[in-house]
Amino acid sequence: MQEIFLSNTFRRLWQGKDPFTEVERLEGQVYRHVKSRKTIRFSVNGQTYFAKIHRGIGWSEIVKDLSQLKLPILSAAHEWTALNLLHLIGIDTMSVAAYGRRGISPARLKSFIVTEELPQTRSLEEFCADWQMQPAPFRLRKALIERVAAIVREMHEHGMNHRDCYLCHFLLDVSDGCDPLDPDNLRLYVIDLHRAQVRRRTPRRWIVKDLAGLYFSAMNVGLTKTDRLRFIRAYRQESLRQVLGREPRFWRSVERAALALHRKHAEAS
Repeated sequence: MQEIFLSNTFRRLWQGKDPFTEVERLEGQVYRHVKSRKTIRFSVNGQTYFAKIHRGIGWSEIVKDLSQLKLPILSAAHEWTALNLLHLIGIDTMSVAAYGRRGISPARLKSFIVTEELPQTRSLEEFCADWQMQPAPFRLRKALIERVAAIVREMHEHGMNHRDCYLCHFLLDVSDGCDPLDPDNLRLYVIDLHRAQVRRRTPRRWIVKDLAGLYFSAMNVGLTKTDRLRFIRAYRQESLRQVLGREPRFWRSVERAALALHRKHAEAS
């Protein structure tokens, strides 16, 4: 079984060649290299790309993940599916330049995905890092909170959960023509989707996990109680009286999960 997608650039570059062989030959800056996966940054004709190469994780790793109640990442198909969905529903994200998956056995799948780099962007983690000492203007703060809430809501309503839903995986466009300080001219990209899941309907537990991860990652940027309530209202698109009156236990679950992440991080550091 084999799936292949190549943009015009890579169709020309790899014409008459095996894409699975060619992607292994790419040279550039290695960002991650473990037994089953490699991430590399490289350039072709002046355009910079990231390639994620999956080599099959083996049955032992699959059994290990499942025994720890973790869902194993078998191939680049998770990211391919998630990126296609985000483009379909109008959420800005990376553009796929090449994708391939080959094999039948879940333990031995070979796959790759190549995406265009998003230059002139800053992660929200970095952009908001000084908010505790130097709060952002009210309109900008409000616009960013509501925009992130809208993106996460759209993902969840279309059956997708991120699984690494942190501020560092939302990139703010700071290129020419996009003023990051203008609340009426914001553009956010969602990245790092190799663990994302897409279903017909997003289960509650995975919604809680995404929201808790986002809350945890925002704990040190000076968010106020009003900011958190503004996010809840924007995420549900209802008044706070309606939301908190109908589902107080849900939002307490989000807060407990976020605090647990915070404790775990503090203990590890």
